[in-house]
Amino acid sequence: MTEELNFKAICNLTTRVMGLPEGSLALKSRKRHLQSARSIAGYIGLTEEGIHRTVIAKVLNRDRCITYHYESNHKKNFKHCVIYRKAFDKIYKAYKHVDDSKNIFADSEFMKSHLLQNGVVEKLESDVLLEVKSGEVKCVIKTSYFDFSNQLENVKLALENYHYTIKII
Repeated sequence: MTEELNFKAICNLTTRVMGLPEGSLALKSRKRHLQSARSIAGYIGLTEEGIHRTVIAKVLNRDRCITYHYESNHKKNFKHCVIYRKAFDKIYKAYKHVDDSKNIFADSEFMKSHLLQNGVVEKLESDVLLEVKSGEVKCVIKTSYFDFSNQLENVKLALENYHYTIKII
C-alpha cells in the first residue's frame, strides 16, 4: 500500500521536474521524453526504494516485464542517450533533495512512542498488524479490521516528515 504511494510520489516528482502534465507517465504515448521519464521513474523506484515490479507496472499502466527493461538498459541509456542522461540527472538530484530532507528513526521504542503520541491507537484485541519500518528499525502496531484504515491514516500523518514503509501482516 505504501509502496504504491511512494512510487506515485516519485512519478509526481518526475512529471513536475520534467514539466510534463500530471499523470502523463501512465499514458500509452511512446514519445521519447515520456519514455525516458517513465524509465527513470521506474528505475529510481526499483533501485532506490526497492518498490516491487508489479506496483511500478500498475502505476505506469504497463506490463511488469517492462521494469526489467528499465533496469537492464539504464547504463546503456545513460551512456549513449543525451536526452535520458540530462533527464536522469535532473530527476535524480530532485529525488535526492526530497529524500535527504526526510528523517529516519534510530530506535524502535522511540518510533512506537512517537506514533502513540501522535494519534495512533493500539488495540488489545488485534486482527491486523501494521509493521512500520524507518531506516533499519521496525515496530508493530496492533489494530482491528474495523479501525485499520483510521490507524493507517494516523500513521501516515504522524510520519509525514519521516522516510518509512508500512506492511500489513
